[in-house]
Amino acid sequence: MQRVSKRGLVWIAPAIVGLLLFVYYPLILNFRYSVEESNIFAGTQTFVGLQNYVKMANDRVFWIAFGNNTLYAVISVIVQVFFALALAATIEGLRNERFKSILRSIYFMPSAISLTVTGLLFYFIYHPSGGLLNGMLGAVGLESLQHAWLGNSDTAMVAIIMMSQWQGFGYTTLLFAVAMQRIPREYYEAAALDGIGPARRLFSVTMPLVSEMTGLLMIVTVSQAFQVFNEVMVTTSGGPDNSTQLLGTWLYVSGFIKNDFGYAAAIAVVIFIVTVILAIFQLRYTEKRRVHW
Repeated sequence: MQRVSKRGLVWIAPAIVGLLLFVYYPLILNFRYSVEESNIFAGTQTFVGLQNYVKMANDRVFWIAFGNNTLYAVISVIVQVFFALALAATIEGLRNERFKSILRSIYFMPSAISLTVTGLLFYFIYHPSGGLLNGMLGAVGLESLQHAWLGNSDTAMVAIIMMSQWQGFGYTTLLFAVAMQRIPREYYEAAALDGIGPARRLFSVTMPLVSEMTGLLMIVTVSQAFQVFNEVMVTTSGGPDNSTQLLGTWLYVSGFIKNDFGYAAAIAVVIFIVTVILAIFQLRYTEKRRVHW
């Protein structure tokens, strides 16, 4: 047994070294940078303690970014988890296997498009003069609702979030469909014999048996919502008037444009702490609701 353990350690050693070198070491280094005032161009570092965190607490743009990320996470969980679950249940409830395959491919297709291409596509959709959205509103007599979607601070963030949901919705739907395919058909047949309708089957049979996938997707979705970067940079770059700033974009601006690398590292620490706390909470919640079958 001792010999087998040593051989196994040899095989996993490269992965452990890589994890320590490229994940945990930079993480510890970032915590150190967050209590320093760093100039990445001059190479100077000065210990300032919690000054960067005090500055963050009084930074109006940081709180705008934090609120945008929170809104992003809430909408993403509703659309990419719960709406995707309902759509997957609807698709899997169809009897025609070929039609189900076609629908899975259609909904998954946006996920195969790169974020940069998606951002440019929706930039033209939201264009105030020749955009598809304003054109459709005008065609149905709703000219009063036409405006610059990405140029208005009241609608820019929601417009970007909707773009992201369009792209990620099909991927989570496909994952839920795969999880539902593992559920024995006998459960649905027994529910049908008991006179349980489709809606109740969703809540009483499907959701409990895919709770593990639901928990996993909630963790991934929330974590991704607090790490969003490309969607904003290819559309508004944080404007107008910082209304679409996110923690990731404000980190980038602070570190690589304003040369305030210590403050950027402090923002990264906040992102890490928030995602870890939410992940732990969701893991415990999922573990309590896990169904063993």
